[in-house]
Amino acid sequence: MNTPDALAALRALGHESRLAAYRQLVQAGPDGLPVGDLRDRLALPPATLTAHLNVLRAAGLVGDEREGRVIRVRADYARMNALLAYLTENCCAGAAHCGPGNACPPTPSGP
Repeated sequence: MNTPDALAALRALGHESRLAAYRQLVQAGPDGLPVGDLRDRLALPPATLTAHLNVLRAAGLVGDEREGRVIRVRADYARMNALLAYLTENCCAGAAHCGPGNACPPTPSGP
């Protein structure tokens, strides 16, 4: 992932409702959620959710697919993992024990 793509993704996630929607989609797994179910979980008006999903879609964080009359929205896990990798690529100066899911060791306190 390059810096402009990372910035777009972070901007998209920088709103409470968009972050909540994205987290719901990540938690839903690869099957995603129908838009109506997502709307019910977030208690957002349809137009508001649509606007937020458009921002997440433009950042490449979610995709959707029509299934008859239902639109199913899914988190793009490859994009999420690319963002996490970008954010942590130099964690702990590149030490092998560091990365997503691993905490960097605490900074030693001064004498």
